[in-house]
Amino acid sequence: QVQVVESGGGLVQAGGSLRLSCAASGRTFCDNAMGWFRQAPGKEREFVSSISYNGRNTYYAESVKGRFTISRGNARNTVYLQMSSLKAEDTALYYCALRGACLSSTSSRTDSYDYWGRGTQVTVSS
Repeated sequence: QVQVVESGGGLVQAGGSLRLSCAASGRTFCDNAMGWFRQAPGKEREFVSSISYNGRNTYYAESVKGRFTISRGNARNTVYLQMSSLKAEDTALYYCALRGACLSSTSSRTDSYDYWGRGTQVTVSS
C-alpha cells in the first residue's frame, strides 16, 4: 500500500504565499514523478504542476506559471509547492499525486497518477 499525505493549506490574503508539502510512504521502492492538482467547488479537478522523478523537469499550468514553484525534498517521494502572489481564483482543494512507474517524468493527466492524497484546502481571501 502507498499513502500520500498533503499538508500546509490554510487561509491567506490575496497576494500572500503558502507552501504545500506532500509525502508518499509505504510500498515505494523507487523515485517517481509527482504532481499537484486542485479542485474548486463545482469545477473539475485540474492540473497545477508536476515534477519528474529526479527533479530535473518541471511542468506548470499556464494559470500558475511564474507564481508557483514545485520542488522535490531530500526524502524519497516528497514534494513541495511554493505558492506566491496568490489570487482568489487559486482557492481550491489541492491534491498531491504519485505516479506508479519508477523513474517517471512529468504529466498533466490525472490518469497518469496511481496514488492520491485526500487534499489540503487553500482559501485565498480578496
